[in-house]
Amino acid sequence: MESSAETARFPEHATDPRAPGLRLAPTRTRPLAAVARDYIALTKPRIISLLLLTTVATMFVADPSGPPLATVLWTMLGGYLAAGGAGAINHYLDRERDARMARTRERPLVAGRIEPVHGLVFGIVLGALAVVQLAITVNVLAAALALAGLLGYVFVYTLWLKPLTPQNIVIGGAAGAVPPLVGWAAAAGSLSAEALWPFAIVFLWTPPHFWALALLIKDDYARTGVPMLPVVAGDAATRRQILAYAIGLAALTVLPWATGLFGTLYLVAALALGAAFAGLAAYLVAHPSRRAALRVYLASLAYLALLFCAMAADRVLGT
Repeated sequence: MESSAETARFPEHATDPRAPGLRLAPTRTRPLAAVARDYIALTKPRIISLLLLTTVATMFVADPSGPPLATVLWTMLGGYLAAGGAGAINHYLDRERDARMARTRERPLVAGRIEPVHGLVFGIVLGALAVVQLAITVNVLAAALALAGLLGYVFVYTLWLKPLTPQNIVIGGAAGAVPPLVGWAAAAGSLSAEALWPFAIVFLWTPPHFWALALLIKDDYARTGVPMLPVVAGDAATRRQILAYAIGLAALTVLPWATGLFGTLYLVAALALGAAFAGLAAYLVAHPSRRAALRVYLASLAYLALLFCAMAADRVLGT
């Protein structure tokens, strides 16, 4: 623990007595570039990059001839603003829990580099800008879906389900599956039954992806009282659930081909990627270790990215 002398010399290290673990915002002026980096960090850009990939890929699934470049760029901007706004609000709502987790204790609001209320306002402004920008430059349906995803992530997942049930990520994962719907609406101007396939794939992918991460940071969740599956049901049960979902996901990804939405290129990719992902999940069950859990987590990211690229390529090439 820092000494009182250190706190006196570096007031930015002082903690907020109203919320132990949270540090007060610095009193000295910080470089503008550093402040900008912290505000960008609030948007969770690494997560958004995968969301935007699923959005743009789905645009080409909905319109294989290729949506106008301006529509793609405006949709990406609106998607970033909406997801970034949700991320910033999440930083605000989770700041006390984040202060007790090794993985998140250096986030800008927790470390005191940004005032919590400033982070909240930033998130709300980004979300509002996203809705207005998408409504004006793309269409109202895309804007409404983006707003639904933001509200679902903030109110349904973060505020309601996350502290309540180990099934939080299963139900709350619907919010993370909204970007493909935004992409479809942006490209086609409406939603069809076929738009539910990309949504369903992301929805079913979310639990095994997130539970693999939860295995790695189970102690953090236990310390904060968040009932993630490994904390409530144990590691072995979580590993079995990851395998069950991976197998179910692999089966689900074949169905869009069976309905005629996709062709051979997609089918080959779906089968190969599904077998690889399920195989890694099976290895995690048979040989439990942090390394195996990390491998499943990282593979899940590559899996979703490659699968959506295969979707877009299949439709554009007309296989």
